[in-house]
Amino acid sequence: MSNEIWGVLVLIGVLFVCLGNICRSPTGEGVFQNLVEQKDLNDRITIDSAGTAAYHIGEPPDPRSQAAAKLRGIDLSDLRARRVEVQDFKKFDYLLAMDADNHANLMRMCPPGSEHKVHLMLDFGEGTKGRDVPDPYYLGGEGFEVVLDLIENASNGLLEEICNKHL
Repeated sequence: MSNEIWGVLVLIGVLFVCLGNICRSPTGEGVFQNLVEQKDLNDRITIDSAGTAAYHIGEPPDPRSQAAAKLRGIDLSDLRARRVEVQDFKKFDYLLAMDADNHANLMRMCPPGSEHKVHLMLDFGEGTKGRDVPDPYYLGGEGFEVVLDLIENASNGLLEEICNKHL
């Protein structure tokens, strides 16, 4: 089913958000981009990631995130950290916070009328509703694998929702 307005296909925007945009949110971007490409929907869904803090602007994802993703065939090396901007609430249809703190940060900066766009990432996962994606930065190697597992699970549910509601 195509979603058209005045004969133009509607592009769905998805933004993954964590604190510094070097671990969880770029992992979300990479995992979801990979899934969207597998389903041949990359011309219908635009994907990005950002952080609610400005700690790492311009930096690539954490090398441990990159290594864990690479083992699953996902390349994060071209991604660079940026901070969430108010325009993102207009540009994206889904702003997916990796945890409750970043969800609260997004809601504080959210323009009136865009609140429905802000979600917890794991609300789309099977058996993970209401949970946080843990920050692997201080957890070591296994933490990055856990993050990938959680994000892969939720990404499947997210794509299913997007396809059912918009495409």
